[in-house]
Amino acid sequence: MLNILAISGSLRTASTNSALIAALARNAPPGCRVTVYDGLGCLSIFNPDDEGERTPLEASELIDAVSRADGVIVSCPEYAHGVPGGLKNGLDWLVSRDAAVAKPAMLAHASPRSLFARAALAEIMRTMSFALCDDVLEIALLGKKPPEVAGILDEPGNRQAMHDALNAFAEFIRSR
Repeated sequence: MLNILAISGSLRTASTNSALIAALARNAPPGCRVTVYDGLGCLSIFNPDDEGERTPLEASELIDAVSRADGVIVSCPEYAHGVPGGLKNGLDWLVSRDAAVAKPAMLAHASPRSLFARAALAEIMRTMSFALCDDVLEIALLGKKPPEVAGILDEPGNRQAMHDALNAFAEFIRSR
């Protein structure tokens, strides 16, 4: 059983990115378990002085979750042409750890317009030594209300796209 950790870079309650990763968890193919991490909003601001034995519990839980996962999926909105601060903060807690080194990762997008954030996030994750999968999932949810989002994510073609993306990511993980 592959254990995949899914992280939404958005803290919004009605986040389309969070809805997308929740749908990925529901559509996991046999042999894959997708667990949604929802603790970004609880992390203290990264400070290198707080590493080691001073690492806050919430940061330790994220580090442990990434370490235990066979792979990580990140779905991230774009704020002012960049990666949201909460997600970047979470990634910063991983920088000096081995959790990200060679860890298979895949990006998923809920907006076709988040091109700057995609490039920035990919650069950050490659710099951190994540093994970034070339396959990317995109389901356009930008500007949709929760009932519309649910309907879009439940469309057979989108369920198949999620299933196919997870299968491709699982193969990527197994090939490493």
